[in-house]
Amino acid sequence: MRSFRSIFLAVVIAGGLVIAAFFLSARRPAVETEQPTAELVKATGKCASCHRQETPAIVTAHERSPHVQEGVNCLDCHRPQKEQDVLEHRGFEIAESLTSKNCQQCHADAYRQFTRSRHGAPAWAAVNGSKDFTEEQIERAEKFHEGAVERPPNVLATLEGEAATNVGCEGCHSIGKPNPDGSIGQCTQCHTRHRASVEFARQPRTCGSCHMGPDHSQLEIYRESKHGVIYSTYKDEFNMDADPSELTVEDMPAPTCATCHMSGQGNLSATHDVTERLSWYLFAPVSDKRPTYLQGQAAMKEACSNCHTQDHTNEYYEDAEAVVRATNDKVETFMDLAQKLRDEGVLSEQPFDEELEFVIFDYWHYYGRTAKHGAFMNGADYVQWHGNYELLHYWVKLRDAAKKNGISVDEYDIGYKTPSASSSK
Repeated sequence: MRSFRSIFLAVVIAGGLVIAAFFLSARRPAVETEQPTAELVKATGKCASCHRQETPAIVTAHERSPHVQEGVNCLDCHRPQKEQDVLEHRGFEIAESLTSKNCQQCHADAYRQFTRSRHGAPAWAAVNGSKDFTEEQIERAEKFHEGAVERPPNVLATLEGEAATNVGCEGCHSIGKPNPDGSIGQCTQCHTRHRASVEFARQPRTCGSCHMGPDHSQLEIYRESKHGVIYSTYKDEFNMDADPSELTVEDMPAPTCATCHMSGQGNLSATHDVTERLSWYLFAPVSDKRPTYLQGQAAMKEACSNCHTQDHTNEYYEDAEAVVRATNDKVETFMDLAQKLRDEGVLSEQPFDEELEFVIFDYWHYYGRTAKHGAFMNGADYVQWHGNYELLHYWVKLRDAAKKNGISVDEYDIGYKTPSASSSK
C-alpha cells in the first residue's frame, strides 16, 4: 500500500511540475520560444532566431546576399579574429566590433590590394596625420605612397574642430582608419554590412557619396560626361551584379567608376587598389607624375581599349595632360605671388587667419583640381566654368590685393591674355 501511495504521489508531483513548466513556458517572450525553420538556420545561422525579432532588416539583407549562396552564416563573419575584443552574446562569443580583418579571412587578396591604395592608410592620414598608426603600418604605407601617411594632421580640420571633423571629414576618410586589431579600414564603406553587395559597390553614386563636391567633383563630372549619360540612359541593361572574375562588356557596355578603376575586363584583372590605373597625382596643388606613371597609364588605356581605338585614347590623354600642365603653370605662378605677399607682410604665415588665405586654398584645392579631373573624365564644363573660369577669377582677386598693397605683379605671367579695349564682351 505504501509503495502504491509513494508512486501515486510521485506521479502527481511530476505531473504538476510538467503543467507548471507549460504555464511558465507560455509566459516566455516570443524571442525565446519561436524557433527558426531549418531553411532559416541554413541561410543565416541561429542568430536569426533573435534578430528576426529585434533587427529584422539585417536578417533579410543577409538572406539576399552572395554570402548566403556560398553557405556563409552570421558567425562565420562575426567570430572573433586575432587581437579583437570578445563579446559574450547569448551563449556565443563574437567580435565586439567587426573590421576589415573579418573580411580578410576570406578575401585576402582584396584586402591586400586595398591596403596598397590611397583608400587605405593615406585616406585617414589626410585628416588626422600619422598619430593613430603603428610604426609598422606607417612604414608599409609609405612604401606605396611616400609622404601620404607620415605627416601632421590636416590644418583645416584642426581649425574646424573635433565635432565637424568626426562627422564631416571622417565620414569619408574613415575608409582607411586603423583598427585596434591591427587592420586598416572598413570594407562596408563600399559594400554595405549585411548585403555585402557587389552591385552596390559598382554604383557611381556609391563612389559619389565621398567623391563629390567642390574639392573632388568626380561624381558631378561623371554625370556630365558621355559615359555618365550612357549609363543613366541604359543602366537597366547593365548586369551590375556580375561575378568580377567573369565580367565582360556584355555586362558593362559603358563604364561606371568601378569599370575603369577596379573591374577586370579584357586583359585586365580586377583590383581593389583604386590607384593602380592612375598616372598623375591630380589631387596635389601642382600635379606630378606618379612613380608608376607608365604602368598606371598603360593599365587605364587598356580599360579604354574595350570601347575606343588606340589613336583615340592616345589623343585623349595628350589633351588631358595638356590641361594638367597648363593648370600646374597657373598654380605655380599664383603660389609665387601668394608667397610674395607673405614676404612683404601683407599675409601672415599663419594658415586660414585672413580672407586671402581662403582664396589661395580655393584656387588649387577646388578649381585647379576640378579642371584637371574634368580633363581626364570628359567633363568639359568642369574644365572651363567650374575650373579655368574660376582660376582666372581668383587670379584677379589675388593680383588686385597685391596691387592695393603696392606690390608689382608685372613679373608674374600666369598665362592669361589681356583683352584689348575693343574686344567684344
